[in-house]
Amino acid sequence: MSSWAERDKRVLWHPFTPVAEWERLEPLVVVRGEGNYLVADDGRRYLDGVSSLWCNVHGHAHPRLNRALQRQAEAVAHSTFLGLSHPPGIELAERLVALAPKGLTRVFYSDSGSTAVEIALKQAFQYWSHVGQGQRQRFVRLEHAYHGDTLGAVGVGGIDLFHRVFGPLIVQSIPAPAPVLYPDRERRGPEAIREAALAALDGVLAKEGQTVAAVVMEPLVQGAAGMLVHPPGFLRGVAELCRRHGVLLICDEVATGFGRTGTMFACEQEGVTPDFLCVAKGLTAGYLPLAATLAREEIYDAFRAERREMKTFFHGHTFTGNPLACAVALESLAILDEENVLGRVQERAVDLRRLLETEIRPLPWVGDIRQVGLMIGIELVKDRAAAEPFPWDDFRGVQVCQVVRNHGVILRPLGDVIVWMPPLSLTREEAAILATATRRAIEETCG
Repeated sequence: MSSWAERDKRVLWHPFTPVAEWERLEPLVVVRGEGNYLVADDGRRYLDGVSSLWCNVHGHAHPRLNRALQRQAEAVAHSTFLGLSHPPGIELAERLVALAPKGLTRVFYSDSGSTAVEIALKQAFQYWSHVGQGQRQRFVRLEHAYHGDTLGAVGVGGIDLFHRVFGPLIVQSIPAPAPVLYPDRERRGPEAIREAALAALDGVLAKEGQTVAAVVMEPLVQGAAGMLVHPPGFLRGVAELCRRHGVLLICDEVATGFGRTGTMFACEQEGVTPDFLCVAKGLTAGYLPLAATLAREEIYDAFRAERREMKTFFHGHTFTGNPLACAVALESLAILDEENVLGRVQERAVDLRRLLETEIRPLPWVGDIRQVGLMIGIELVKDRAAAEPFPWDDFRGVQVCQVVRNHGVILRPLGDVIVWMPPLSLTREEAAILATATRRAIEETCG
């Protein structure tokens, strides 16, 4: 075991990681990044198959991003956004407003996806109070939802494994069914599943609507739930129901934003402008923590008041709008625009779809494959015909992601769903490496 690994085990506590397992295994210690690869302290190179937890966009140590970071560091590394401003924060907000679905005009910065969602929840809550509907204090969320780990975000989450222990600490939200397409034991088909979920949400809003502040959802794909892909038209249907019942819509694009689904934002694919749009992860291309909550102008208008009226949004972070992060984000957006990155994403999505069909789907332990752009989930099962899962405590997904490292790829599972979410800069050759390594790891683990 390397000295770095030994030192890690003496002092660190890792997120979403069982302590006994971490102490038993030898950690992989990353010392540098090169393009779409991470290099360990022993010199081995690994293809970054999950974009360093879904945030890397253009690869590691990108020259343009490095230069943007250095230029800003030579100007000012940080200046508070509480009562002050700075050019990178202003320019980035202008760029986000120009790129976002039309109608989103105000940008509030924070530092993570959880806080971006938390801000939207608080702004929606306070908005209704300002416009004389203070009874609207509850939120509706989809089953299997995940919006982060701060307490407000946990309150609109629906993954029991992550959240049940914190039950006494959180304000409970109102669940609505998610349009889960697999397994479709009743053979209803995507359209029927979509309509059933929309009808259920309509019923919830009809019953509870006068007390609901907003519906919170991940558009097109519920990431942490196992890459659950919604049937076409579901997002648009939810937006229409929100308008009909007079509630706000919060779209969490922390995972889906900045090209992951093939468009800049997933909402674009169904022509939806939510009342709030939450972004993070890919905003700085994986360089620095930065998040943003975009809101409609009418939301902002409700807070427009003199100090004595006490309508201020009392929320902020020390590193709100950090200039270093804003400068890198601006350069990342420039690369997305100038280098036709979204066109490459669509090409690579086709390559990956073909590889999934030829390399992965024939494996008898693969029950379902879900894909939107470069967001992919491969569901492992014990019996494909019966859609029978492996026993939960077999931890097959974890095993596959350990074994795949022997083939030079880093992946991370969601239960028994193997996730592919490579950088948008993935090459055709690297896509083939990803597919071959995953196939071999599944064969070695499940066979």
